[in-house]
Amino acid sequence: MGKIAMSRKGDRRLSLPSKDLMAAIAATRFGLGARPGEIDAAKADPQGFLIAQIRREGADIPQDDGESAGARFEQMRRYQQERRAVRQKKDGRGDDSTFAAQAFQSTQRDLRQKVNADFLARARIGAGTSASFRERWTLFWTNHFTVSATKQITSVLVGPFEREAIRPYVFSTFENLLVASSTHPAMLTYLDQALSIGPQSRAAQFVARRRNSATAGLNENLAREILELHTVGIDAGYTQGDVTEFARALTGFSIGREQDDRAGQFVFREQAHEPGPRTILGRRYAEAGVGQGLAVLRDLAADPRTARHVCGKIARHFVADVPPPSLVQRLEQRWMATGGDLAAVARTLVESPEAWDPTPAKIKTPYEYALSTWRLIGAEPSAFERIAPILTSLGQRPFAPPSPKGWPEDAQTWAAPDALIKRMQWAQGFAAAVADQTDPNALATSALGERLTPLAAKAVARAETRREAFALLIMSPEFQRR
Repeated sequence: MGKIAMSRKGDRRLSLPSKDLMAAIAATRFGLGARPGEIDAAKADPQGFLIAQIRREGADIPQDDGESAGARFEQMRRYQQERRAVRQKKDGRGDDSTFAAQAFQSTQRDLRQKVNADFLARARIGAGTSASFRERWTLFWTNHFTVSATKQITSVLVGPFEREAIRPYVFSTFENLLVASSTHPAMLTYLDQALSIGPQSRAAQFVARRRNSATAGLNENLAREILELHTVGIDAGYTQGDVTEFARALTGFSIGREQDDRAGQFVFREQAHEPGPRTILGRRYAEAGVGQGLAVLRDLAADPRTARHVCGKIARHFVADVPPPSLVQRLEQRWMATGGDLAAVARTLVESPEAWDPTPAKIKTPYEYALSTWRLIGAEPSAFERIAPILTSLGQRPFAPPSPKGWPEDAQTWAAPDALIKRMQWAQGFAAAVADQTDPNALATSALGERLTPLAAKAVARAETRREAFALLIMSPEFQRR
């Protein structure tokens, strides 16, 4: 634990560790692991070192192909059309030429390469940035507002989603971040919102007249996940009725078709919107078209239960699986006082003494572990194939969290015996590739600073070979925990 100081009123409170230890914590807990020289750069003012990384313009943008979600969505539409053509050919209903199959395979390969390039560009930011607190803060929000490549149509949109709906707003207001993520084509496809039709809407009546009502209906996925995961949380006391009413308010939130001016982008389809007023969490919302759903999002963003739920997640991500209640309360108070100003909340996190407890209570996820290993040697992954296999083998397949809850962050998930054995195997392989060009003893000091324990330093120093020493370093509890 950190040092204990006595206030003038006699209450017990945590004081901050030494600046040297704080510099190590700044790089390894708030950041993504220390690059060479980073801990030394933070020693003069560890908190200022982190606060300087908070900026209103948002997070760094990956150097990918820069394609918009709209362009990617239209490419996926063409892919699906080509796939249907291939199936018709196999069923004997199409042209017997090989053109359809070739076009399908070409588009499929192109889309897969785009997704891989998106992930590599994101990983290279994490491995190479000098502002890794800013990147860790961003990764928290990408996981909070999860979209996943487990759904094919969403897979090509994950990169644009992070670039367009998350990174520009991570130090804006929570309301801006909530609205941007909830109306992005990636979220609308991942949670099937684009297919949702109000039961009494003009679109539903049209479909019913065509005797094809099975294709139309209300979808509650987005409404449920916004309430349960993104805003007030499952303990907020909302009912199934609130979910259904919110889903009705969101009907019409959709994606432009090829013939629309906003093809592949967010559009509001009035004909699919469920008409009428709604009552959600005790508040009445008049009929206002797209404004009805947006009004609910604004109120959810301002709800004190949202502050409590999300600030608890922030504290769990950065500090401990069971964070100090005083930290959560401090973040929550700052959130409410500033109207959900995420830059202010991030600064409060950095200024909170509980966040600087020297005890490393969090184990790195596979993604964090891999990035911190590259950062250790001052390098970046050169190809998707250099980072994807290890993440997949450790249970964190690129861009593919298993559910809308995102990737788990608790130690129990990532410190299972089988997972640690796989980490050891990768550590040995990575050491074999890079250790001969390094000084593991110097790397241990550079990577951990004052967090390097005598036991870990002795193990590295006594190793028989550089490869063994390097592997021992990156498999040490000091390196794997933050």
